[in-house]
Amino acid sequence: MSAVKNITLNDGHTIPQLGFGVFKIDPKDAVEAVSKALEIGYRHIDTAQMYGNEKQVGEAIRTSGLERGDIFVTSKLNNGFHRPDDARKAFETTLSDLGLDYVDLFLIHWPLPTLYDGDFVSTWKTLEEFHRDGRARSIGVSNFQTAHLKRLADETEIVPAINQIEVHPYFSNQEVRSYDQAHQIATEAWSPLAQGKVLHDPTINQIAQKIGKTPAQVVLRWHIQRGDIVFPKSVTPPRMKENFDLFDFELDPSDIETISKLDKGEHGRIGPNPDTFDYIPK
Repeated sequence: MSAVKNITLNDGHTIPQLGFGVFKIDPKDAVEAVSKALEIGYRHIDTAQMYGNEKQVGEAIRTSGLERGDIFVTSKLNNGFHRPDDARKAFETTLSDLGLDYVDLFLIHWPLPTLYDGDFVSTWKTLEEFHRDGRARSIGVSNFQTAHLKRLADETEIVPAINQIEVHPYFSNQEVRSYDQAHQIATEAWSPLAQGKVLHDPTINQIAQKIGKTPAQVVLRWHIQRGDIVFPKSVTPPRMKENFDLFDFELDPSDIETISKLDKGEHGRIGPNPDTFDYIPK
């Protein structure tokens, strides 16, 4: 079994560099999927209030036979609950639905700068409360651009431990990654395979054939060697295992550079732009 490396965060806590994501996993399938992931060896589960499957994630953890301290659990604040009192209630619901006394990491899911009078600072200060009382061991943000991060640095006390952003070979998001690195903020890459779009890329397939690995393993290893945290999603056990087996090989520096050159800049983005995204679930 591959040994997943840990990343030390700026608050001293550690996070497994490879995790299992449950975005768009139907609640009826989530218990089985997370249970299988834990069986394979994943010890980092990434969920969110907006995914609607926190209860099932919690059930899988409770029935896994593993110690709570051996599993790193992330959740994220629903876009509809940015105001401090709403955030407090939502966080309590997350702990209740997960059936846990604490989460290892809690994130603001989106900055929503065009909503709430542009005030994501009071939301962050509310997460600081959760961190101080121990119910969120680490706190961070998701989809924050450099301007959003700079504002937090100017107006708040705690530096985010993590910034979870879209990153893949077609969209390196390098400006934000560089800011994160310069300020000791760990970068998590969501949609690390660009929703499968990069798996048919001729360059990636050529490298995969050369080293005897799958295109998905090559791309995920590219993320790992660049220092980012990844949590690919699959409900297919063979694919889940394939995505887990990343630590028995390395890419040559030239291959990493070649993959990095596939970056298309803003044209490669597949998700919403955080500067304008304003979705609130009904």
